[in-house]
Amino acid sequence: MNIQEFYTAIQSDYTEVKNRFPTDSMIQKFVLKFLDDETFSLLTRSIKEKNLQESFRAAHTLKGICINLGFSKLHNSSSELTESLRTEFGTGYLELFEEVKKDYEFLIETIKNIL
Repeated sequence: MNIQEFYTAIQSDYTEVKNRFPTDSMIQKFVLKFLDDETFSLLTRSIKEKNLQESFRAAHTLKGICINLGFSKLHNSSSELTESLRTEFGTGYLELFEEVKKDYEFLIETIKNIL
C-alpha cells in the first residue's frame, strides 16, 4: 500500500497532508514513526489510573499529532475526549476513550500495511 492509498483507507484527506509535507517519503516517514509514539500508552495508563489531568494532557497531545498527520478519525475522537476531560472532569470520558481506542487500533493496523 502506498501513502496515498493509506490515507484513502483511513478515510482522510491525502491532499491536505501533502500540502504540509513536501514529499510522500517524508509523509511516510512520519506516519511510520507514529507506531513508536508513546502517547496512546500514556493515555491508556492515565485513564486506568483515573488520573484525569494526565489523561487530558495525553489526549490533547494525541489530538495534536493526529491533526498534523491528517489522521482525521482519530483526531475527531481524541478531540472529543480532550474536551470531555477539559470541561467535565469525570463524566463520559470512559465511553469516549473506548472510541479513541477503537480508532487508534484501526489506524495502527492500517499503518502496518504500509510496511
